[in-house]
Amino acid sequence: MTDPVTTPEPAEHHKIDTSVPHSARIWNYWLGGKDNYPVDEEAGDAYTAVFPGIVTIARSSRAFLRRNITYLVSEAGIRQFLDVGTGLPTAQNTHEVAQQIAPEARIVYVDNDPMVLGHARALLYSTHEGATAYIDADVTDPDRILAGAAKTLDFSRPTALILSNILGHVADRDQARSIVTRLMDALPSGSYLSINDGSRGIDPVFEQAQDAYNSSGAVPYNLRTVDEITAFFDGLELIEPGVVSVTQWRPEPGAPAPEIVAEHGGLARKP
Repeated sequence: MTDPVTTPEPAEHHKIDTSVPHSARIWNYWLGGKDNYPVDEEAGDAYTAVFPGIVTIARSSRAFLRRNITYLVSEAGIRQFLDVGTGLPTAQNTHEVAQQIAPEARIVYVDNDPMVLGHARALLYSTHEGATAYIDADVTDPDRILAGAAKTLDFSRPTALILSNILGHVADRDQARSIVTRLMDALPSGSYLSINDGSRGIDPVFEQAQDAYNSSGAVPYNLRTVDEITAFFDGLELIEPGVVSVTQWRPEPGAPAPEIVAEHGGLARKP
């Protein structure tokens, strides 16, 4: 297997803060993982006590990402992926799905949590033909992300930008849109943008649970309306069926009619 490529980490990112719940660790807890702390379990339990459906959303989000990547590799011919805000490794990570179909695929993961980066380096190895790299950077620093990713990815070739459940951590809508624009501007024609985020205006109980979480001292995650999520794709060509509940984006053939969940996403091509 190919050793992972890393970029130097800022010193302030070395310490894991176990006193504040972290979204990646809570997500891991909801999915039955062990890579979390009591503070994350407490926050996760408080959330599910109000809205048990968050576990369905978490699993549906992961399945949406898997179907996106499968489409990108099998139908769109994409061989490069920039996955920003990857979170803790689980089953069917981006490089695993992509390289199972195309072993030569190259993937760069970006996160700013030391636990995430530590687990990624230990667990996420590439095929011999491809590459997997890790960057310690924040979504709000697109220039650092691009500079680090350029060491592994060739930005003259079409690349898929993955922003899964990360833009909600950027409170200002204009700032979030500018981040998407900056990252996509660096990618050539034929590149793709995949976004999925929690949506407001679908399930009031979900919104109640999220508002309570945001008031707990954890890093807030801001739900957005479907129109606001759709606006991130402005100027791009949305792939059918557009921006929909993640369960409704190209479900597996023969699967039961999908339940609508308060998480919306889509995939679009840069003309």
